[in-house]
Amino acid sequence: MKTSIIWIFFLMLLCVLPQTVMAEHGSAQSYPAAASEKLVNGIANAATGFVELPKNVILATQRDGAAYGVTIGFLTGILHTIGRTVFGALDAATFLIPTRPTVRPPYIWQDFDKETTYG
Repeated sequence: MKTSIIWIFFLMLLCVLPQTVMAEHGSAQSYPAAASEKLVNGIANAATGFVELPKNVILATQRDGAAYGVTIGFLTGILHTIGRTVFGALDAATFLIPTRPTVRPPYIWQDFDKETTYG
């Protein structure tokens, strides 16, 4: 009896939570459009996360010189590669709760000359 009540509660929560999140963001998109956009964004980020490595080497080299770009840019690129890939997979796994993309810029090819941020 307790188990069935808990399952009913979680199913109700699963049905209500996406609409609540959509209402909080004041999004003009429909639920299916927002959910599918989050899924596509997550898959794209998980698949193209490795591009963060050369991107960060290039940005650091342009900003602070070749030695800095090859060392610190490379290490930063590894961290951003892991971050974009993990957050992309997380966004793809939780696409039923449509929220804003976790990674900014949302896709690696957008604003290639800007540092990646999360949150």
